[in-house]
Amino acid sequence: MFLRTTVLATVTAAFLTSGAPAVPAASAVDDGWQRAGDDIRSGISGLALTGRAGGATHALVVRDNKKPGQNRVAELTYRPGKSALIEPLAWSGGAEPIDLEAIEAVPGASGEYVALASRGLVYHLKVTGSEVRVLDTSPLPAIADGDDYESFTLAARDGKTVAVWADRGAGKERPSVVRAAAFGFNEYGEADFGPVTTARFRAAYPKGAVRHASDLSVTASGRLLVGSASDAGDDGPFDSAVSDAGTVSVGRTGKVRLGIAKSPEVLRKFKGHKIEAVECVPGTRTVLLGTDDENAGAVVTSVNKLG
Repeated sequence: MFLRTTVLATVTAAFLTSGAPAVPAASAVDDGWQRAGDDIRSGISGLALTGRAGGATHALVVRDNKKPGQNRVAELTYRPGKSALIEPLAWSGGAEPIDLEAIEAVPGASGEYVALASRGLVYHLKVTGSEVRVLDTSPLPAIADGDDYESFTLAARDGKTVAVWADRGAGKERPSVVRAAAFGFNEYGEADFGPVTTARFRAAYPKGAVRHASDLSVTASGRLLVGSASDAGDDGPFDSAVSDAGTVSVGRTGKVRLGIAKSPEVLRKFKGHKIEAVECVPGTRTVLLGTDDENAGAVVTSVNKLG
């Protein structure tokens, strides 16, 4: 998901569970967040901004639902000063995925997206009207035993499209493994990754049962921002942070470089919520944060001067 700047403006958004018609968001909650879902089926596990028109911001959201018939992808419409709307989209062209954790617009390909499930399966998607159609599926490269993915982003760097993704890691014993590679599609529509670069990231905050990488994004200048979250179970408590983790660049030979900081800077802490989505509104200086607070549902907010 692209994060193009470090100065943000306020955004509110909302969505409900599978099968519901478009409905307005619930009322605001405390600490500047806005209610975006009321139960475990309505958490935000990823966001992809799709455009703006007529004063509205449009996005796709993915949900980490696992049972048949539960909604996987929905369309979000946000208008400043008005209630946000959510419209669940129908999944077609393949079996419903289990545990979608990220979604990203494909640069230069209208209506096409890449979504990632937690076990490393990449979905090449086409959205037409109210339908999400699977064009192809393929695994991530370099999947290791025990990897559990929550993060995937595409960024334009030095004339190339670069994919960056991360295993979430687990607590003190297992840092996140961040990977990056040049990205495209082959003639069959399958995700095509170049040589993979690997680095490790350990969040300075939060502590305890931390997922070191719950989401990540690359700024226009190539800074790698990583969301981290602690998760004590479906009822929390939750705690999150966004850190400046380092840089993403492309060398003269075309190989992607990851420069992970030895002491990543914690840019902002978020008590009481589990951030799993960080996404900017293209063409603006606005970044949207979304949470998956399990039984407590989901909330969204925007943050000024992140980074």
